[in-house]
Amino acid sequence: MALDDATSSSEIKTKLIRADRKKFGEVDVEVANGLVLLSGRVNSQEDKIYAERVAWSSSRILDVANELKIQGPSSFMEGLSDSVITSRVRSALVGSKTVRSVNFNIETYDGVVYLMGIARSQKELEQAAEKASFVPGVKEVVSYVQLTNNTLAGPLAPIGSSYQNLAPQDRAALPLQPEPLRPSGPRPIGSPSYDSATAGGSAAGELSGGGIY
Repeated sequence: MALDDATSSSEIKTKLIRADRKKFGEVDVEVANGLVLLSGRVNSQEDKIYAERVAWSSSRILDVANELKIQGPSSFMEGLSDSVITSRVRSALVGSKTVRSVNFNIETYDGVVYLMGIARSQKELEQAAEKASFVPGVKEVVSYVQLTNNTLAGPLAPIGSSYQNLAPQDRAALPLQPEPLRPSGPRPIGSPSYDSATAGGSAAGELSGGGIY
């Protein structure tokens, strides 16, 4: 993780905890190349939107992917299981001869693996997603990986049986924060600002980039 990304992640997490540790204590903040991934859980949609506003308040942020789930507190064992999955996915990528694992960030919540970072090609991302999907306990793999040409990798055709292939227009969008809270200037190409996909691939909205594998 670059220094600016690490600083942004720490800043956002600190603001959330200061705002309300009980509400935002299970929110994970990962930043890669200026893209913030919010994962974990909150109690309400209002909390979910507030967390995204806090993420946008960091001056270094280019875009925010809000994958927070609205649900009750998770158990210790659920958190432990996600940590084990993250470690196993990391090991699978490290052991690969075709994936440069150091370029990938991995987050897991409730069995869903989120990949971030930079892939040298669409094929490398495809291979990383496939390896992650074969790890026991993984329900699906969601990619926010950028390619080396600074675009967000698009959805792929299914490779393994555990992949879900949803086109960007099939992902569900949540209202974001008021426009003044967004950084000024044009949005980056392929920027992913949308909520988690529904299990059936329903819903609509104007979406771009990203993919579930």
